[in-house]
Amino acid sequence: QWTGSPRPVHTMATAYVPSVQYECPVYQYVVRLGQCLRRFWNVYIMGFFIEEEEEHIPPSQIFFHKGKIVALGQTLRNKSLAIEERAQAAYRIGLLAFTGGPTAAKFAAEHMKEVAHLLQSGQAAPEARILLLQSVACWCYLNPITQRRAKFLQLVPILMAIFGNAPESSQTDVNNTLQVKFWACYTLSVMTCNNLSYMEELREHSKFKYQLQALAQKDWAGWPENFAEVLYFLIGFHRH
Repeated sequence: QWTGSPRPVHTMATAYVPSVQYECPVYQYVVRLGQCLRRFWNVYIMGFFIEEEEEHIPPSQIFFHKGKIVALGQTLRNKSLAIEERAQAAYRIGLLAFTGGPTAAKFAAEHMKEVAHLLQSGQAAPEARILLLQSVACWCYLNPITQRRAKFLQLVPILMAIFGNAPESSQTDVNNTLQVKFWACYTLSVMTCNNLSYMEELREHSKFKYQLQALAQKDWAGWPENFAEVLYFLIGFHRH
């Protein structure tokens, strides 16, 4: 299970927009996020998988990805297993979709409906929900086809519901809830990046602007970026 820093997103924004609470120029995100992408790829992905060329995936490797995804999909759909085990399978499907290119992402799409259902489960522990969010982020990363499929699966309303969850009484519960929201911010950033339809849909949620402002003030230590702030800019809330 990967527990390191999340994969960064690319943005098309280059203009500086003054803001009272968010003073960093948007273009600076592009530079920093690009650097984080290279570090993440070299440390986590290349260290976990054998492929050395992202652009060219031989047919034998495509069949390897398909076989692994099919086997993991059986685990994901097995309701007799613990949610944590099914979430781990979802996470690995997402990684395979990311490393295997568009063809692997197409294979993974067959299992994302189950991921969406698990994300709505009230029985899923925070650790399992984070694995599910990581799976969605890997699957949607810089892939407009899978992003459209995610929209069809109503993943935006599902993820938006996470921000409305009130934390529990103990400090541990508060911290766990906050981490899930951090990962939801990251996943929505991946889905929204360079996707106008997501930007427009999220902009319609007026309360979300203030939820992101509050999350941006939290401690994002260990993350390459404050993804509440990144998402705030991607959606265009700084213009309103």
